[in-house]
Amino acid sequence: MKKLFVEQIRERDFVDSTFLVRDKIMAMAKNGKPYMTLKLVDSSGEVEGRVWDRVDEYSRLFEKDDFLRVQGKASVYMGKMQLVIQDLSRQEDSEVDLGDFLPVCRRSAADMEAQLRQKAASLTDPHLKSLLQAFVDDDAFLAQYRMAPAAKAMHHVYIGGLLEHSLAVAELADDIAARYPGIDRDLLVCGALLHDIGKVGELRYQRSFDYSDEGKLIGHIVMGVEMVEEKVRTLPDFPRPLAILVKHLLLSHHGQYEYGSPKRPKTLEAVILNFVDDLDSKINGVRTHIEKEPDSTSSWTSYHRLYDRYFFKPSLPSAAAPGPEPGPEPARPASAPPAPSSPAKKEVRPDGRGRPFGFSLGEQMKGLNLDLFTAEDENKESGDAH
Repeated sequence: MKKLFVEQIRERDFVDSTFLVRDKIMAMAKNGKPYMTLKLVDSSGEVEGRVWDRVDEYSRLFEKDDFLRVQGKASVYMGKMQLVIQDLSRQEDSEVDLGDFLPVCRRSAADMEAQLRQKAASLTDPHLKSLLQAFVDDDAFLAQYRMAPAAKAMHHVYIGGLLEHSLAVAELADDIAARYPGIDRDLLVCGALLHDIGKVGELRYQRSFDYSDEGKLIGHIVMGVEMVEEKVRTLPDFPRPLAILVKHLLLSHHGQYEYGSPKRPKTLEAVILNFVDDLDSKINGVRTHIEKEPDSTSSWTSYHRLYDRYFFKPSLPSAAAPGPEPGPEPARPASAPPAPSSPAKKEVRPDGRGRPFGFSLGEQMKGLNLDLFTAEDENKESGDAH
């Protein structure tokens, strides 16, 4: 039985409990002595652990994804809880309950499954309805869909995160379809629920969150399209043009080539899906970042590297003394070389777009040739640019 969870740790507590090692980093201090930084997690959250003594000895005892019984003193450093570890020992799987160590969605899986079934039943197009129903009736797929996280690190990083995210995107899609005329609501909702289904195989989530070999080599977008094609082949008379539109939603939902999208959105429904998917991802990502620091007395979060900023926390009690203002954001080198006229494509991790936080429609269009029918664009779309 786990003694103490991350969310229960308070400053100056002596901690004696078991955690899952999410990350293990060896480094060298300024005085030349080695030290070790650990990311320790359980179902309630994560806490950083530091080992300053007997580093080489302790390092040989365990690896990433092992369970550790940790003894040490808790303190708040730079607004974050940290454990200064005095002793540790590796624990066998038989000594722990795996359910204590993976973060879990706050919504129950049963409630989310019921909402999924309701959404599938609400479609009026018989072909799209049968496609969604084929996935819902697939017990093996549904078990994975209910359990998988939506990503390894960026957003909805917990058991059930994928289904929660997909349902939220479908609700946003429903809202927009009701507001604007001329939108194929059934196609958009179907795409929202299926856009990330490849993540059930892209990610590993039985013990910790990581990428599978197939996920690293192929990625969830292509894997999802393959899954849709398999289901379509089991449905008699499913219109081929409709299948292409569904696949296009999956292939284009990251928006731009440099963010891992094999195709850019070329239907109204695809444009909408790209933005509502990104919106829900960022809302969850910012909320998670804010909630990571419950012990901080500052009105500001720590610096978020991906989003390149601090975030204000207006929910702090107004009577509380204001915390220290955040420091200046990391400065860019003064002698940085001039930016190239066209941005170089960068490698995109399988779970993310790599796009900056303030990625608006205007920023997507900036510097782009808005002539949609140039020969150059046709060459890119045909694959010549890849």
